[in-house]
Amino acid sequence: MIKRTLLFFLLVSLSITVLSFIKDSKEPGNKQQKVIKTIVIDPGHGGSDAGARGQYSYEKDICLAVSLKVGAMIEKEFPDVKVLYTRKVDSYPALHARANFANENKGDLFLCIHVNSAPSQRKSELTGYKTVTYYVGKGKNRKKKTKEVPQYRYYTVPSAAKGTETYIWGAGKQDDKELAVRENASMLKEENYKETYGEMDPTSPEFIALSLLKTKQYFKRSATLAGFVQDEFVKVGRVDRDVKQRPVGIWVLQATAMPSVLVETGFISNPEEEKYLNSEEGQVEISACIVRALKKYSNWLEEKQEEEKKDEKEKDKEKTTNGQSATAETRKFLEDFDKKEKKLRGE
Repeated sequence: MIKRTLLFFLLVSLSITVLSFIKDSKEPGNKQQKVIKTIVIDPGHGGSDAGARGQYSYEKDICLAVSLKVGAMIEKEFPDVKVLYTRKVDSYPALHARANFANENKGDLFLCIHVNSAPSQRKSELTGYKTVTYYVGKGKNRKKKTKEVPQYRYYTVPSAAKGTETYIWGAGKQDDKELAVRENASMLKEENYKETYGEMDPTSPEFIALSLLKTKQYFKRSATLAGFVQDEFVKVGRVDRDVKQRPVGIWVLQATAMPSVLVETGFISNPEEEKYLNSEEGQVEISACIVRALKKYSNWLEEKQEEEKKDEKEKDKEKTTNGQSATAETRKFLEDFDKKEKKLRGE
């Protein structure tokens, strides 16, 4: 009888444990946090680092103006999102300081605003011909001759390159090396460069490979946002130069522990685009495109969260089904056990 009692309490305890597990699995978890709580905006260059130069303007000034407009629009469209800037004036925060700022403030997204540039094109124009005298032969056979030599005027014209590009951190290609050196030139001029960054070549395959491993987890989100940005630019008639990967902006794309994109808003080297980039209308249009892309990105993240919730519910349902099955088996076992006891007693 004592054995039966002990066994009974043991099985009851098992049932209570199983039922408790089922109850816990049905308890709603903490409310899902918002997908984006903090956005860090980084206006490229600044201070002594002017960035690319146009006929009358500098990249650093356009970057700051656009960044402030983007931030203001985000605050209006996403009132619960905290917007932070790596700079709000014409100053130059060191590249590592920008990344550290974003990481320390636990940003959910790093948005870097830049302006593109392309080298001028060398042209030539035929201006006429010049009569040139020359001699052939030697001694008595030496003869005087003339010929007409074409004369050219050489000059340069601004590059016709135009449009937008949005970059994410990537493994890099050889043809990106020159661009990487140009974008990171300011890093090499910082005080205590070696103490801050160590002995490294930001364009070396080894450094690029190691950096890629660090940011691999954010690749898909960064690429998705970059695609949305380019889509919005296309809708307003901008030339689409696509989403690209490159080892540029080493510390602002690679060293930020969050999804990160670098938006090249246009070519300051193209007079037509320089005018657009400096205009109020152009800057507002650029900013609006970026914010609309952020809305799509936020919705995309929310959809992913919903999918994850469904997956969790399916798992919980499976656990519940298994738990109910275990409870039914426990009850059956107890009933069978009780029947056997009664049979032994002759009841």
